[in-house]
Amino acid sequence: MSFGTALKNLVPGRLRRIRSDVSHALKRDDAFIDRIGQRDFLRRAFRAITFNGITGDYVEFGCCGGQTFGMAYRAGKKVGFSGTMWAFDSFHGLPSQKGPKDAHPVWVEGDMRITLDEFHKVVRTYGVKESDYRVVPGFYEQSLADVDPERVDRPRNIALAYIDCDLYSSTIQVLRFLSPRLRHGLILAFDDYYCWSETGLSGERAACNEVFRAHEKFQLLPYMQFGWNGMSFVVEDRALLAKDDRGPSW
Repeated sequence: MSFGTALKNLVPGRLRRIRSDVSHALKRDDAFIDRIGQRDFLRRAFRAITFNGITGDYVEFGCCGGQTFGMAYRAGKKVGFSGTMWAFDSFHGLPSQKGPKDAHPVWVEGDMRITLDEFHKVVRTYGVKESDYRVVPGFYEQSLADVDPERVDRPRNIALAYIDCDLYSSTIQVLRFLSPRLRHGLILAFDDYYCWSETGLSGERAACNEVFRAHEKFQLLPYMQFGWNGMSFVVEDRALLAKDDRGPSW
């Protein structure tokens, strides 16, 4: 072992990461700064659901790069998160646009592709073993077609859902899958909420607005923005809010 390697091993990994974070931030790497914001959101979200006793799984829809999943694993581990971690992705990149609500200048079929083997490799660098998570590959029209909340091969109880599928057509399929699984206290995060085109709302925001604009049972409480493009919400039961609005019961 060289002297340099030995010296490096004496510096705790956490300090090396902090030094790396500062170095990148000083270079004003916008993508890296956004990643820091994303990591901070995941840290706070896992702390919130744990502190508030919201039990359930972490479910990620759209796993391009694998980094978000890795950061979520680390954030959950720090607060003792015990739910199952799920990864849903086509592993073939974005599907084709299905209509005008999918229109966007940078969302191209096949982009943001990561293979399943690449995904496994990336998350291993975050200390995630394959036994720590479950993967459901395939385009959502197949993998999410059955919305039965009692299926044993799909998440049944969800605490945090991270949606990064860009297109309206993909996001609306995700929200239809989540609909029978929605519950008070669940956190929903949309990675591309603040993306839009000249002709309409963003794919994710358009789908979110369509589902929750007049939802009979649930409404969304804004929670945290992350990066320039992401937004998160806490799902709230309208009946509980109506009960609180009536004032004290004594």
